[in-house]
Amino acid sequence: MLKPGMILCDRYEVLEVVGAGGMSIVYKTKDHRLNRNVAIKMLKPEFVNDKNFVTKFRIEAQASAGLTHPNIVNVYDVTEDDGIYFIVMELVEGITLKEYITENGRLPMDKAIDFSIQIASALETAHENHIIHRDIKPQNILVNKNGNLKVTDFGIAKAASANTLTSGAMGSVHYISPEQARGGYCDERSDIYSLGITMYEMVTGRVPYEGDNNVSVALMHIQNEMISPRDYYPDIYASFEKIILKATQKKPERRYLTASALIADLRRVQNNPNIDIVLAPSAITNGNTQEWSKEEIEAVRNASHNVQQRPVDTYMSNPPIQNEMGEMKPVQGISPIPVNSQRINQLLEVEDPWDYEDEEEDYTPAPRGKLKKVQDDDDDDEYDDDYDDSELDPNLKKAVVIGAVLTAVILAMIVLFVLGKVMGWFNFGDRNKTTTTITTAAPVENDDTGISVEVVNEYEMQDVVGLSEAAAQKILSDKGFTNVVTQVENNSEVQEGYVFYQSANKGDMLRADAEIVIKVSAGAVEIQVPDVVDYEDQRAVTILQETGFTVTHSFENSETVEKDKVIRTEPEAGNMAPEGSKIILVVSNGSAEKNVEVPNLTGYTQAQAENTLASKKLATGTISHENSDNVAEGYVIRQNTASGTEVPEGTAIDFVISDGPVTTEEVPATYTANIKGTVTCNNEEFINQTFTVQVINSEGVAVAQSQITVAAAGQPYDVSNTIADLQSQESFTINIIASDGSNVTSSFSQNVSTTYSEN
Repeated sequence: MLKPGMILCDRYEVLEVVGAGGMSIVYKTKDHRLNRNVAIKMLKPEFVNDKNFVTKFRIEAQASAGLTHPNIVNVYDVTEDDGIYFIVMELVEGITLKEYITENGRLPMDKAIDFSIQIASALETAHENHIIHRDIKPQNILVNKNGNLKVTDFGIAKAASANTLTSGAMGSVHYISPEQARGGYCDERSDIYSLGITMYEMVTGRVPYEGDNNVSVALMHIQNEMISPRDYYPDIYASFEKIILKATQKKPERRYLTASALIADLRRVQNNPNIDIVLAPSAITNGNTQEWSKEEIEAVRNASHNVQQRPVDTYMSNPPIQNEMGEMKPVQGISPIPVNSQRINQLLEVEDPWDYEDEEEDYTPAPRGKLKKVQDDDDDDEYDDDYDDSELDPNLKKAVVIGAVLTAVILAMIVLFVLGKVMGWFNFGDRNKTTTTITTAAPVENDDTGISVEVVNEYEMQDVVGLSEAAAQKILSDKGFTNVVTQVENNSEVQEGYVFYQSANKGDMLRADAEIVIKVSAGAVEIQVPDVVDYEDQRAVTILQETGFTVTHSFENSETVEKDKVIRTEPEAGNMAPEGSKIILVVSNGSAEKNVEVPNLTGYTQAQAENTLASKKLATGTISHENSDNVAEGYVIRQNTASGTEVPEGTAIDFVISDGPVTTEEVPATYTANIKGTVTCNNEEFINQTFTVQVINSEGVAVAQSQITVAAAGQPYDVSNTIADLQSQESFTINIIASDGSNVTSSFSQNVSTTYSEN
């Protein structure tokens, strides 16, 4: 294991571990030569020591390095440093698709289709370059922060499959194609199957096959039909379901033959979800396959072979298990019927046909010399015409005759028994009979002792909570249960139509006719939205929450509704909405803000200046006085906001009134403060907002102010000002006030200095 700070190939600095798999560990590293972060995938020591595997690994990784596609992780280099073999590849900041599904649950249809197209596009490019992935699964697909997918580990699975690896190193068997499970030939269609299973998981949040071990799951891929995605969630597009079912056909010939064909259908569904998709072509004969040599896959091959040898009427999805009593235990809902010849003979009161007390000789087969040698020609299934069947062993002849008679008697009695039960011939004396219930997998049996043996099948209860009602009913029915009762109740936490309760726990063994209650959500109880229009915001929130809703806000300008009062609710008052659902309160921000042009106040009297500002819907700001040799006493000398400037209505405008010239006798020693510098906004949220810049004296009084409108974060604004007629060289500070009156000085950086001159 590498440690942070280690340098590989005098170039790659190890930063941290970002993941680990069966064969390798992935590190985030810094490429100092190209000054970029990359990922390196380092082989684990148990694989490094196998030179044959390392060679294959390098060849396959180098081949995948030639793939260039937006949905494929780029491989930059395959190298070695002091016995450490690793691949240098693109660093994708994000999580695996498996983690994405775990965090978000099953995906919305549009996202699932988009993700499927991205993965299939990566496979299309790889297949065109004659590279088969062989291990497509959500764990090998990365989702970056922008929602784009990257498929990784192209070609590595081939090197791994050529080496003797554990099942853990080979990854999950939940996505393996049937031909891979058999150890057969893999091609592009194997990747398409694995992608189909991945699509299944994206829309249902689960894999189609679960088992106790890898062998059982692999056998399910070979033998079992998977539950349709729409049986779990009926809102899945029927067209998309057909694509999934076609991609996951057992026979490769019935799947999409190319990734391009799969992409074409996915785009058709993306453009029109209601389009019909042809599920699969007619069946084509399977081609030859080769068998794996691995221990687990040997078990898969043997089990698969055994299934193929069973007669059609005894075919089961999983082989039965022999118990201590000689009966056959049901496996996954299958209840095979054992043959108990001794019990049958006892009930029918017939002699065991193979019990020959009068025969003292052991059975000996007919001499081999009595049969004619079969010639190796077209007539090889004909026998010698001179062959005399009287030369067969007498014991064998007697056994054949007795067996035939016994078979006929048994068949006749079975027919008679079934007909009698239907017609009611055997209903007499029922009150004197004793009924014994036996939990087994055998049919009902009767004998002449007056005892009726009622055989009851028991099945394992399944977990159906969280499934749709249709899916739950189908799973329980397929399992063998016949008395499933559905109750519909309101539930604010579970989506309408989905199961939130079952009366029996998963794993319980129940009779086939046992009552099983499942409760299906009817959605939350609907209540009426109260009328809170024109209410103060906080009061409206309280009323809605007490009624049983959650509240969120939206704000609008309004010419008729006061600021901070409710304009309307969504849904509107009087409508019915589920309890606990979200109600949007639309709150007034007051009238829409309008800008006006600041008038020129120079030369106006104080009264004229105030009236002019009011006519423009502007406010009178701070009025100050100073002596002037040029402006007559009582008239405006200057204003803080230049005329012609666009400002919001209601903005306060400061101006200075002349006190006339200063007489020499009355002039005291005064100072003028020259404030120069800039302020810079550091908060992007303040862009396009207008702020008032105030000059505050040592007594905390604003002696001058101006306005700035932030155009961009980081842009400086000039706040230079001159403060005259100071009795001393007092200090000044700059405050910045938002339009709502809040002090936001801390969100601006300042570069301001003050100098003084004596008058």
